[in-house]
Amino acid sequence: MAVKAYRVRRVLGRIGLGLSVIALISPAILVFLWMLSLSLKNEVDNMAYPPVFIPAPPTLANFVDVFEKNDFLNYTYNSVIVSFTATGLALLLGVPAGFGIAKSRATRVAALIMIARVTPGLSYLIPLFLLFQWLGLTGTLTPIVITHLVITVPIVVWIMIGFFEGLPPELEEAALVDGATIWQAFRYISMPLARPGITVAMILAFIFSWNNFIFGVVLAGRETRTLPVAVYNVLTFEQVSWGPLAAAALLVTAPVLLLTLLVQKEIVAGLTAGGVKGG
Repeated sequence: MAVKAYRVRRVLGRIGLGLSVIALISPAILVFLWMLSLSLKNEVDNMAYPPVFIPAPPTLANFVDVFEKNDFLNYTYNSVIVSFTATGLALLLGVPAGFGIAKSRATRVAALIMIARVTPGLSYLIPLFLLFQWLGLTGTLTPIVITHLVITVPIVVWIMIGFFEGLPPELEEAALVDGATIWQAFRYISMPLARPGITVAMILAFIFSWNNFIFGVVLAGRETRTLPVAVYNVLTFEQVSWGPLAAAALLVTAPVLLLTLLVQKEIVAGLTAGGVKGG
């Protein structure tokens, strides 16, 4: 009887967990499906009442319209350059910084990194804009890459602090006893062991850089816009063309969505390690 009751509670617990997960993710799924529906319908169906959810027939004209009326390939190139460069520089700076903070147990520095991470990017925008304007760099990709480091470096540092704190210190101590320098211990011992954390940090930094809007809309020129800014430019003062707008949004979201689905387990592991062990 006790075993049967335990099994019933276990099944009910799983059902409750499943329903809770569905309740949490259903708004996001419904929004995505509605955006997909808008992108596959003509403007007559998009403005119809009652709303038409399933296109009959579906059309790809909105996607064609996005590429014909906007330089989307150039904007994609800009986003790739900015995101990969910002992510690479963040790893170059953030991985050694995370190692140093973790091994020196600099909790105040770790707290400062967290403050920098949660501070809205808009707080940095005005002084950075004035600086880049004085240097004559506005309208190029350089200031966008530099400002994205405000986002990517704290992410990398915070995640790497958690991973480096979780490594056995005996391995590094043994390397130091054998005559290795602290840099050699970091390069040949700690970095290979922290490779999963570096992978997670790289993925999260890339996602946040790819999705950033505020820095691009202020600092970018006509030819240096990134994809999130390009979606904003689909809007016009005359009317809102929901079909092309939804198609453009899907084109921006698709790479990040696919990347997130492919590496979701690694992302969860990285967030857990950085949140529990960091600082």
